[in-house]
Parts: sequence; structure tokens; C-alpha cells
Amino acid sequence: MKEIYVAGGCFWGTEKYFEEIDGVKQTDVGYANGKTENPTYEDVCHNDAGHAETVHITYDENVVSLPFLLDMYFAIIDPTSVNKQGNDVGSQYRTGIYYTDDGDAAVINYAIQKLQKQYDKPIAIEVEPLKNYYPAEAYHQKYLDKNPTGYCHIGKIHFAKAKSAKDPMKKDLKKRLSALQYEVTQLNATEPAYDNEYYDTFEPGIYVDIVSGEPLFVSTDKFESGCGWPSFSKPIDMKMIQQHRDQSHGLERIEVRSKQANSHLGHVFNDGPEELGGMRFCINSAALKFIPLAKMEEAGYKDLISLVKEQ
Repeated sequence: MKEIYVAGGCFWGTEKYFEEIDGVKQTDVGYANGKTENPTYEDVCHNDAGHAETVHITYDENVVSLPFLLDMYFAIIDPTSVNKQGNDVGSQYRTGIYYTDDGDAAVINYAIQKLQKQYDKPIAIEVEPLKNYYPAEAYHQKYLDKNPTGYCHIGKIHFAKAKSAKDPMKKDLKKRLSALQYEVTQLNATEPAYDNEYYDTFEPGIYVDIVSGEPLFVSTDKFESGCGWPSFSKPIDMKMIQQHRDQSHGLERIEVRSKQANSHLGHVFNDGPEELGGMRFCINSAALKFIPLAKMEEAGYKDLISLVKEQ
């Protein structure tokens, strides 16, 4: 289970909206990132406590991803509005995304960058680590479940969409992926050495997660290691991967997974070329999709072209 905190105006409707989404296991509402301890609703609204009305979301990342939850969040707010959502005005109604996992910051900032391209005005969503969070009074929790006709700034159509929404990143993976791609990314399998798509590919471009399309590695950092799998000196951004201790098969290794889709990618070792930093990210071709330099702009990776051209 993972968690994220979002502020998007009155927390009554925002909580109800998120609890409808498949993969969200628990929600509660409270006051986040303010200046005082244990604030009351009165403090937040009238005593300059500095807190934002916030929904705490616990979700199963095997069912729903953080990028999808962020897209659902963007759909119910005006991301350019400052201290106002719907009829609610005040700093307690500001928009914000607060995280407890530092690795989530890169995912959130990437989503904000994509969102900004849709607007002429600057995005007003604050992105910060969670500094504090105090659960709101009991009568605020699940308010719309207890008061179905209560005030809500979110339209009914959004609740209907939330009930039927399925994360495309997680949906029908067995149909979207080949058998080998599924076994590698979802079941931690390893493909055969020297019998995989990219071990001897050195064409300029980027390598993205086969599940989500998130950019992971660039050809500039790819080198011939002689191991029979694609090898990279580093990822594009360390915050876009996860590293975990792996003691399977009687070995002591560090597993590498993608941050957004939680795909198993491979392992990292400290036997890479010293002139490249000494690390070797040994990655399964089946976990990757290669985007050639000539097709990067068309595929939506224009901002990363400069990384490849440095080669």
C-alpha cells in the first residue's frame, strides 16, 4: 500500500470522489502543512492556521498508479486558481499535492509539467513533502456518505467517471504485453542473455517502460558490458526508479523497478566502467521499449532530445 495527500477545495467532495476509484483502499480528511498543531475547523477557517483541507489517500499500487490518481485529481480542480475552488475561497481551499515518499516527487513534478502545457496561466498547485497532517473532526469524515445531499463543489458526472475509471497502465496487462514482457515486469522473471531485443542495440534514442511509457534510460548512457543484457551507467533520473534488496535464487542483489508502473526492470551492480561512474544497470529488454531519436518528438519525448544529442 502507498499513500498520497491531495488538497482540492472542500474536502467533503474530494474524499467521496477518490473513495470511488478502483484501487483506493482508504480515505480520510484532515488539515495539512499548516503552522499550528492540532487545529480545529474553526482554526483553519478563521484563525490563520495555514492548513489546507486535505484528503489522505491509501492505495494499492498493483491496481492503480500515482500518475493515474494525479490525472483524476487534475480533472476535478481548476489548477490555475489560487486559494479558490468552486464557491470556496480562502487559503484552506488551495490546491496541493503532499507526499511522504521522496521518490514520488519526480512523478508528481513530471505530471505537473505535462499539465502546464495545457494552460497559458501558471499552474498553482503546490507540491511539497508532507510536513504535518491532523485528521479533521469526526463529522467531516465520510461526510457525503452520511449526508448524501450535502454541499459538494464536484459535479455528479465526475463521481460517475470515478466509479467506472480503470487505470490504463494497470488494465489488461496480459493482453497488452507479450508473455515474456508480462513475466519480466510483473513476475520478476529474467529473459535469456544474448537472446533479447536490445542487448546489442546502440542506436541513438531513449528507453521507456514497456508498461507506462515513462522514460528510464538514454542511449548516451548505454555501454557494452559483455553480460548479454542492456547495460546503462545510470537512469535518466534516479528518482524515477526504485531499488530493493533481492535475495532470490540464493543471491544477494539490488533489484531495480520503475517508479510509476512498479515494473521489474533488472538489477544494478557496482562493476560498471569507472569513467562512467562505476555502476551497471543490467536491464531486461522485455521491460523496455526503444524510441529512436528520429521518432522521439512524435512520441511525446521532445523535451529529452537534448539528452540524446549529447552523445
